[in-house]
Amino acid sequence: MKNFRFAVMGAGNIANRFCDAVELVEGCSVCAVASKSRERAEKFAARHKLPAAYDNYEAMLVAERPDAVYIAVTTDSHFALSLLCIRHGVPVLCEKAMFRSLAEAREVFALAEEKGVFTMEAMWSRFLPPVNKAREWLAAGKIGTPVFAETAIGFPAQRNPENRYFSPDLGGGASYDITVYAYEIMTYVMDRPVIRSSMETFSAMKPVGTPVDATNIITLVFEGNVPAVLKSTLLASPDEKLQIYGTEGKIVVPNSHVGNEAFCYRGGRLIEHFIDNETKNGFTYEIEEVIRCVKAGKTESETAPHAMTLEFAALCDRIYENLHD
Repeated sequence: MKNFRFAVMGAGNIANRFCDAVELVEGCSVCAVASKSRERAEKFAARHKLPAAYDNYEAMLVAERPDAVYIAVTTDSHFALSLLCIRHGVPVLCEKAMFRSLAEAREVFALAEEKGVFTMEAMWSRFLPPVNKAREWLAAGKIGTPVFAETAIGFPAQRNPENRYFSPDLGGGASYDITVYAYEIMTYVMDRPVIRSSMETFSAMKPVGTPVDATNIITLVFEGNVPAVLKSTLLASPDEKLQIYGTEGKIVVPNSHVGNEAFCYRGGRLIEHFIDNETKNGFTYEIEEVIRCVKAGKTESETAPHAMTLEFAALCDRIYENLHD
């Protein structure tokens, strides 16, 4: 089988994790890395024993002709680099949040469809075994009819107006960094249309002069009038878990975006406890999905489709329209 060659754009921490994951996937390798800094690119390449390093993204695409590119730069550059890859006919796996607006998302996906190029947001958590087990339990009626759901995610980010968490120039803000997890995991597990939504979003207690959101409280109403509350913040550490309550029980997924367990209760009694002891690096699942879809000639993934990213991009537009100081 032909070796599937990824190239990486960006040489930060998350790109390191991606390269570590590729090593665990059979028939796959990273052929090159590009960064705006040649020094960073060369250090990254040396660390992962990559054959090539570039300080120009387009030069890497032209020289390497990879089978796909993993975009691991800050959010502000996702749009431009996604377009660059697609114009060169190279499939895209781009870190979350993939876009900062619905307009950006629509433009990229329209071009991807026109060119027939696979494009996917790297929402790796949708592929995790505990998340899929929770989705399976809900669909099987293990807790009866769902009546309410909630999730929380957050951490106290360093309050530096120049870092990626709070800098608007780098695409900072809770929505792009962590609310994306809450939304895209919840909608996947519930597996039904969102019929309406409302939100409160706050910028309080963040570095002065950074017009980004620091805390989001979002209510989604799913088909069947099932409400879900999503809480995310860059200012504190909430009890991170996804919980779905039904007429006969509940499902709990601790640390749903990174965890390895899921619990199913019925009548107040634990009836199933799922624990994933096999996964070594959760990025392997999204890597395998990209390879499968590209080889099948698809332009999008069924697990992380364009619609997922478009819906969240539209939500981000509304978040910034409703931002409170």
